[in-house]
Amino acid sequence: MTTAPRRIDVHQHLIPSLYRDALAASGITEAGGRALPDWSPEAALESMDLLGTETAILSVSTPGTGFLTDPDEAAGLARRLNDHCAELTAQHPARFGWFATLPMPDVAASAREAGRALAELGADGVTLLANNRGAYLGAEGQDALWEVLDEHGAVVFVHPAELPAPAVDGILPFAADFLLDTTRAAYLLVRNGVPRRYPNIRFILSHGGGFVPYASHRMAVAIAGDIGRGPHDVLDDFRGFHFDTALSSSPAALPTLLAFARPGHVLFGSDWPFAPAAAGQYFAAGLDSGVDPDTLATINRTAAEALFPRLAGSRPAPPEPRPLAVRLRRSVRRAGARAVFKLIQPGSD
Repeated sequence: MTTAPRRIDVHQHLIPSLYRDALAASGITEAGGRALPDWSPEAALESMDLLGTETAILSVSTPGTGFLTDPDEAAGLARRLNDHCAELTAQHPARFGWFATLPMPDVAASAREAGRALAELGADGVTLLANNRGAYLGAEGQDALWEVLDEHGAVVFVHPAELPAPAVDGILPFAADFLLDTTRAAYLLVRNGVPRRYPNIRFILSHGGGFVPYASHRMAVAIAGDIGRGPHDVLDDFRGFHFDTALSSSPAALPTLLAFARPGHVLFGSDWPFAPAAAGQYFAAGLDSGVDPDTLATINRTAAEALFPRLAGSRPAPPEPRPLAVRLRRSVRRAGARAVFKLIQPGSD
């Protein structure tokens, strides 16, 4: 009998009806070039059970509240979303956590909502899109927000948005542009010294950090030449980020990520429901078969426990009884995902 990995998923999204309705009222039916998927707490728990995930830290994906140009409307939607997430987590404390939504690019309103969510609602951290209507994280004028987040020792989940430029026909934004968007934000955060000035903030970069691990040395040389800092210091700042494995634990990407990131700075992520269950299983199978047991245990859980102490040492949630047919179907789906992953690895033909 195998032991469930008890993963902590730091990259899982929710799309409650109040948010879907707000998007629909503005004519928005997709994100990143993909139609908004169905979501419910029950479906989330089903997906988590399939991947061996004990707890998921939920977040609202792009476009956040940035599609609302009225600052009061954006702030109001962020408040409602955060109240909803707090209630959902209270109903399932062992299974869900949440990152607060902030009404960026309004820095003052975001600082206020961050303080409320972290101090009053018990948020596990905050979500920040890499860019908000073209304003990137790390740009000038954001110190009021960084000060609040630093004061609370907050975890900041950095998620990509669509680039502030016309989309290229034939390129789905989530497939390539999202990776560049995350990389741009990481670059500007490091270039402008945000992690050094606010050392209590812990940043998680989505999707393996975009292009950061792969291009880190090139970017460090560029920043060093631009502002006169030593390239090794710049690299150290890039390595100070945390990274999730959502859609990134392939035989090509995972070795680069693990070679670059500091030990304990890689965390499990699924990107469900925007990444369908089959994709989640595929990349989870790549993770399960691609690293040694100690590293796997750290990625699955220990690294997240260090960021979210309330989850450290928590007892496994008691499994809900499932019909035999459901258990067999899950076993078949897991086995199928492992087989597909092995089939398409380089050198397998």
